[in-house]
Amino acid sequence: MQKPSRKKLNLPGKFDPQTRWLIGYLIVMLLVTWGWQEFFGQFAVRTIPYSQFKAHLARREVVEAAVKQDEVAGRIVPLAARDTNAPPAPPVLQAADTNAADVPQGLRRALAETKPFLFRTVRVEDPDLVKELQAAGVEYVGTRPSALSQFLLAWVLPIGVMLLLWSLLARRFSAASEGVFGIGKSRAKLIVDKYTGVTFNDVAGCEEAKQELKEVVDFLKNPKEYQAIGARIPKGALLVGPPGTGKTLLARAVAGEAGVPFFSLSGADFVEMFVGVGAARVRDLFKQAKEHAPCIIFIDELDAIGRQRGVHVGAVNDEREQTLNALLVEMDGFEANTGVIILAATNRPEVLDRALLRPGRFDRQIVVDAPDLDGREAILKVHTHNKKLAPDADLRRIAAATAGFSGADLANVLNEAALLAARRKAKEITQRDLEEAIEKVVAGPERRTRRLNAEDKRRVAYHEVGHALVAAHSEHADPVHKISIVPRGRAALGYTMQLPSEDQFLLTRRDLLDRLRGLLGGRAAEEVVFGEVSTGAQNDLERATALARQMVALYGMSERIGLANCAQRQAQFLAGPEAGFQRDCSEQTAREMDEEVKAILDRAYQEAKQCLTAHRDQLERVTAELLAKETLDGADFYQMVGRPKPCAKEPVPPLPAPKTVTAAQRVGN
Repeated sequence: MQKPSRKKLNLPGKFDPQTRWLIGYLIVMLLVTWGWQEFFGQFAVRTIPYSQFKAHLARREVVEAAVKQDEVAGRIVPLAARDTNAPPAPPVLQAADTNAADVPQGLRRALAETKPFLFRTVRVEDPDLVKELQAAGVEYVGTRPSALSQFLLAWVLPIGVMLLLWSLLARRFSAASEGVFGIGKSRAKLIVDKYTGVTFNDVAGCEEAKQELKEVVDFLKNPKEYQAIGARIPKGALLVGPPGTGKTLLARAVAGEAGVPFFSLSGADFVEMFVGVGAARVRDLFKQAKEHAPCIIFIDELDAIGRQRGVHVGAVNDEREQTLNALLVEMDGFEANTGVIILAATNRPEVLDRALLRPGRFDRQIVVDAPDLDGREAILKVHTHNKKLAPDADLRRIAAATAGFSGADLANVLNEAALLAARRKAKEITQRDLEEAIEKVVAGPERRTRRLNAEDKRRVAYHEVGHALVAAHSEHADPVHKISIVPRGRAALGYTMQLPSEDQFLLTRRDLLDRLRGLLGGRAAEEVVFGEVSTGAQNDLERATALARQMVALYGMSERIGLANCAQRQAQFLAGPEAGFQRDCSEQTAREMDEEVKAILDRAYQEAKQCLTAHRDQLERVTAELLAKETLDGADFYQMVGRPKPCAKEPVPPLPAPKTVTAAQRVGN
């Protein structure tokens, strides 16, 4: 497909690549010519003392000489190398004994030379030199320094040194103070070549977001088709999603597809300690954008300047609010910005100012969420283009095993799998490498050097089998993928990995109660077997308590508390499980909530103990096998307990996904 032609941008103060190459070529050729004239001859010329030169001159062995300002150069032909017709040397030199004791050793070696050679000697004050040269019949000339050498040494070299020092000082002062005259200039990077190496084909897992952005790109390429029916181009599109889902990658793909100038910068590039600098940079950015219209401006991490305005005291808040005000005016103020489209990305849209999100500024809010099963498979295929996979590598199964993973997480899994394959000197990445990479990303690297005594190892094994056995006998629990007592990460001495058989978007009360029983199964196994518990269940209790409190306070799953929502998330949009909660009820209701949470946990714990007591033989058998092998996969575990492994509703092989790692952060187990 032929690339469409586009007019090149002539930026002020910059040369195009061809001109820069030509200037560099001329400079290099000038230096090479100078070096050839000045230094190449030194490898073929012998430097001798002035006394040896005078001795050779007295013997009439100097046949050519060039008398320079500070040296004498020429050619010497020793008497032994001459033919029989050469003029004889003076009698006093013919009779001289070159081996006499009063003749220096270096001079004796020089006078014994038998082959012609070129010489150079440093000139000393010698008024009779010309007379001696003329008396010896030497063909001599006088020379002066090369004009090229004088020009380079007297002009080019000093000016070059001054320019180099000025450049170094300018860079140092610019890094320290951002330049006195350029502090209000925009720091946006201008991408003028549309073939940036990233297109929509390199982005997977977010088809809806790609379709929204494709319309923007198509409008820039074919505006008349949309204007013919009265449609106008969106002024702004806001990409919203959790970290690692590909918002910045989508923006790079737009730059690669649009074929128009693309300005890229971060929201933090506007903020400075001086009030008014951010607003000046916003105005300068839009001024440059209008000069290159139609164009696209991409602002990453928009929440750095787009937070809600309010009554604050302090220079930092004034600077951010003035920057936001300037951005609001430039996006949709009195003067229209024809042909300038704003793309922005953030993972905290709940803190953005309402005036920034209204139509006319950001007409579209595109959610880039975690990919589903098909999206994860497509992302894995994109990231395996430059990797060698073994025939047994099944990306569909890996996609099923990574529910909840973002695009960045999947790329990290494939990179870890490649590192594991390279560590064992393999030529291809196998399915086993991919599965181990998932476990490493979720639970951390194995730590086989952490040695446990026999009693602690036995307790850890019963604890992990308790988790798995309660999950296996619960109808709505996630299937068990792997049980291990090999320490991983910073604190986990063992772990039980469970996976959902399919992508889960809703959880019922029975699902949550089965999950609670599974979390408490490890502590219940310790009490059933040893009669006492250890500190290893700390993380299990923390997660179980948080889940039970959410059931009571948020989900209305308690008959005693009823349907009241008694807590609020501090960051409601795109908040993960780590988001905090704020109580929104009276003290009496809070007391009743605590009692209800305790009752739910006690009931789940008792049911877990009953399950393990009823299947004590399976608990002992699986624990003995786990102590012998240290690791059990899901298929072997379900075969030992005599239960079929739950399958997905879809015809997708349910390779375990690390939905639940029951002891990934356990302390002391």
